[in-house]
Amino acid sequence: MTTENRYIHNALKQVRIHAACSSIQGFSISGLSTYLQFPEMNFCVDMGECPLTATPIDHVFLTHAHGDHARCIMRHNSLRKMMGVERDSVYYVPESICEGAKAWIKAEAMFEGVSETKFRYPEIEPVTAGTRIPLRYRKDLVLEPFEVRHSVPAMGATVLLHKKKLKDEFLGKSANEIIELRKNGVEVTREVYEPQLSFMGDCLGESLLDHPDVFKSKVLVTECTFLDKDEEQMAFKKGHTHLSSIVKALNELGDGVKCEQIVLTHFSMKYSEKHILDTLAKNIPEKFKERIVAFV
Repeated sequence: MTTENRYIHNALKQVRIHAACSSIQGFSISGLSTYLQFPEMNFCVDMGECPLTATPIDHVFLTHAHGDHARCIMRHNSLRKMMGVERDSVYYVPESICEGAKAWIKAEAMFEGVSETKFRYPEIEPVTAGTRIPLRYRKDLVLEPFEVRHSVPAMGATVLLHKKKLKDEFLGKSANEIIELRKNGVEVTREVYEPQLSFMGDCLGESLLDHPDVFKSKVLVTECTFLDKDEEQMAFKKGHTHLSSIVKALNELGDGVKCEQIVLTHFSMKYSEKHILDTLAKNIPEKFKERIVAFV
């Protein structure tokens, strides 16, 4: 173990970085809290805490039920009402935990003294793996969840940009020709889904190779809870990712890694920032170093 690990590397201070698909602001340390905001996408992954910067965000995806990722969903819903945000936010929740989430949300409201007659569930949309769900207020963005391996039921997801492009056979035709084709009922466009952002949530490192398509997104956000050489078994036992699994995936996929950035999150609180950065610098393959960003 490193001797640098006596001090938490970030005591709930919000981190901000620029990424290819959106800026990212939030916080993620294992066991403390995780929330990742993508303001330009009007989207947030998890809600372990709810800062004021979260109130304008209309779409929240919950990866799993652990409190450091989920506990502030109702805080987000309530804070938006307090701040005068009129439209309902939408909470995308894995179908496997949806009923439990509803029971917990209602119990929390009753604990706070909300009467049965005034209680109303927030907008909860259950999601299943492999389905494509247009975001409620961003129809150009589509959420595609997938299952990952963790200590409890958990999901990651990819956000895709949905647009229409002219079919290849009509490229080069004039605007008037295209208009005429449309008048005659010819479908001149095709639907295109471009992966912008993939995020893994909490998961075993093996989940990266279970879902190699995540490396086609412009930005991949993946956890990296454990770093040190003697912690591989600990990572497996707790259902988290060890740095060695990320290195293995990068080496195996090679040129198949198309991401512009790979953002590593959820480091154990026992590491110092220096230890995190030094360990990544020593272990990430040279060809990928410029694309790796530590969210610290």
